[in-house]
Amino acid sequence: MEKLEPIYEGKAKKLFETDDPDILLLEYKNTLTAFNALKKTTMEGKGALNNKISSYILQYLASRGVPNHFVKMVDEVRQLVRKVEIIPLEVVVRNITTGSICKRLGVPEGINLNPPLVEFYLKNDELGDPIVTEDQAISFGWASEEEIQKIKNMALQVNQLLKDLFKPLGITLVDFKLEFGKTKDGEIILADEISPDTCRFWDSSSGDRLDKDRFRKDLGNVLEAYQEIWRRLSAKGEE
Repeated sequence: MEKLEPIYEGKAKKLFETDDPDILLLEYKNTLTAFNALKKTTMEGKGALNNKISSYILQYLASRGVPNHFVKMVDEVRQLVRKVEIIPLEVVVRNITTGSICKRLGVPEGINLNPPLVEFYLKNDELGDPIVTEDQAISFGWASEEEIQKIKNMALQVNQLLKDLFKPLGITLVDFKLEFGKTKDGEIILADEISPDTCRFWDSSSGDRLDKDRFRKDLGNVLEAYQEIWRRLSAKGEE
């Protein structure tokens, strides 16, 4: 597939047009960022790992009724995705308290949340992606009431499916971020990536972090953690 002009470059990915107006080429970068890119580095092999992990998870979700933008992998760091108009909200689903919610609400780490907590954040790097209420999202036209409910339902469906996927692998799904977009026909589908960049994974036995928190917290062995997630997923795929 011939690569044309890039149309977007973010902290971790690039998007290119293709010869099909409805399909984009998504390329994963080796950059690793935290705290709205205030902390960043480059890690060789990280883009390939996220490409494989996200491709696996999005195919798993699609096979279980969650429509998403993934089409197919092209090579080690690139995949084809459906073109969507991104809804300007990041959706965070929390199963266990950690990270920003502990600081924001003064609650201890490790509280099991039942039911899971769904939060909305405005996609705006300049503002630091502030948390917003559902009413604010509706009032400012970022999404309609019907769309908010559909997104919440899909996010909770993804949460259950991911827990079902990772629990047998000895991995606890702590929390994760999703993004959604609209196709040209107006269908809301899951977009972006699902990887150790966007999820918090804890080893169920040791509690070791197997995600980007290793970079955020200077725990070391970041790439090894990503490799461990892929090792367990790919081993499952070979069963």
